[in-house]
Amino acid sequence: MHRLRELGWIEDRTVTIAYHWAKGRTGRFAEIAAEFVRLNADIIVAEGTAAVVATKQATSSIPIVFPVATDPVGNGLVASLARPGGNVTGLSAQHSDLSGKRLEFLREIVPNLHRLAIMANINSAGPMLEMDEVQAAARILGLDTAPFAIRKGEDIVLAFKAFNRRVGALYVCADPLVTTNLVQINTLAVGARLPTMYGLRESVAAGGLISYGPNLPDLFRRSAEMVDKILRGAKPADIPVEQPTKFDLVINLTTAKATGLIIPESLLLRANEVIE
Repeated sequence: MHRLRELGWIEDRTVTIAYHWAKGRTGRFAEIAAEFVRLNADIIVAEGTAAVVATKQATSSIPIVFPVATDPVGNGLVASLARPGGNVTGLSAQHSDLSGKRLEFLREIVPNLHRLAIMANINSAGPMLEMDEVQAAARILGLDTAPFAIRKGEDIVLAFKAFNRRVGALYVCADPLVTTNLVQINTLAVGARLPTMYGLRESVAAGGLISYGPNLPDLFRRSAEMVDKILRGAKPADIPVEQPTKFDLVINLTTAKATGLIIPESLLLRANEVIE
């Protein structure tokens, strides 16, 4: 909203904004999208691949902007990055493209890593695509993988029981279900002394060990600029999907100590933020 104000849009004066939260429940996306269509919104901002898919299914005429989405072309959100077509545009989070780099960082922390657990929400296309990319990157690095799909919060405890100390680290694929259950995931990981890798800084601020990925505030700020263009007459089909330009490496030293890990000084020096 801050960027919209800078662009001249004042809430409840020049623009009315209706907020709806799914709270990690993927099934709510269709209901929320239908409600926005019923309200005849001028534009819908939908965060995350699954939310965009549900919104796109609900309307082919109302403009849709996504601040964050994984592989928008592969998931059918847009025809191409340069020419989105249709009523959808936004910013790609590039989660899957960064999987290999994340594993390299993880190997620096856990040099003897041999088997990697991967947790992903099977009900969402983005996390499943990311899981495939992580497995491909792991094969290149000579790592075995133990994928575990979750569908609801209750599955998280089952996942940790399945790991049963047979893995050396955990890669968590970004998803609203994960965001809703971050405290539980990180508490269980510390209890199991299991290093965790995420794609978003917010996951590390909530107790995760390390993250590497696009800067979310920057993505949302740039999405506001797309909203501004559309409200002033531009068509989503003519606004190219943009890629992240700012990436953050974030490390939680408190979590490292609780997990019994020593973070290499060379990695700390490269971090954009160290949480203590």
